[in-house]
Amino acid sequence: MIYVLFAVICSVLVSVLLKLAPRWRVDVGQAVTWNYVVAAALTAWLLQPDVHTLASPGTPWIGLIGLGLLLPTIFLALGASVRHAGIVRSDAAQRLSLLISLLAAFLWFGEPARPLKLAGIALGLLALLAMMWGRHAVRPIEGRAAWTYPLLVFVGFGAIDVLLKRVSLAGLSFAATLLATFVLSLLVALSLLLWRAATGRTRLSWHGVLAGVLLGLLNFGNIAFYLRGHQALAQRPAQVIASMNLGVVALGALTGMLVFRERLSAVNVLGLLLAVAAIATIVMA
Repeated sequence: MIYVLFAVICSVLVSVLLKLAPRWRVDVGQAVTWNYVVAAALTAWLLQPDVHTLASPGTPWIGLIGLGLLLPTIFLALGASVRHAGIVRSDAAQRLSLLISLLAAFLWFGEPARPLKLAGIALGLLALLAMMWGRHAVRPIEGRAAWTYPLLVFVGFGAIDVLLKRVSLAGLSFAATLLATFVLSLLVALSLLLWRAATGRTRLSWHGVLAGVLLGLLNFGNIAFYLRGHQALAQRPAQVIASMNLGVVALGALTGMLVFRERLSAVNVLGLLLAVAAIATIVMA
């Protein structure tokens, strides 16, 4: 379980870094771009994927391109969500996105809809509503941002999970899939960054490079430790999934409330508890 603990810590530290980005004068778009440079390089170096498999006729390029488009844009949405809604709500919304992948499993991948899992979905939807409930900012536009960005995170990460499932069914190796996804995400993130720089919306800086390197290390560490956790506990995948999701929600809540003094209403706290219950119910069903 030590690998899962490290994966949880890396995941929450990603949110912490995004939360601190404005204080450190870091442009999140630049950090996200350099993050994919580091993540792709680490994947090529440590996992040594066989890139020749990507030339096979069955390579799911539509799914890979979809991931390449979604990952950097949802990463930016996560940064905005952490900034406007806080770490607690953002991490909970990210982990509750498994509701979408579970619904896709029922509708498209032939998984039977067991009553306990349906109950978990119902709890998860209630949790999402409770987490988004109430006014979390003084100005109306920021109040809207406090629930729209977590909702984008919820939908976006759910769509990413579905695409990953579709790509995995094609039989590509995990390492080759990961490298292709990171490289395509880098191209999209770099295109957005160059466009913003050309239009005067941002200026390239070393702050963005350094933050991106750290973000890339954490992003890759999250994936690598989670994968190692599954390998170490190959006979107990449900335990790994539950520990990862519940760990991120719990540690993210503690970090947000204790370190950053994020305020939650009674309804929000209820939503947090429902999120934990929903994830536990779905994974253990």
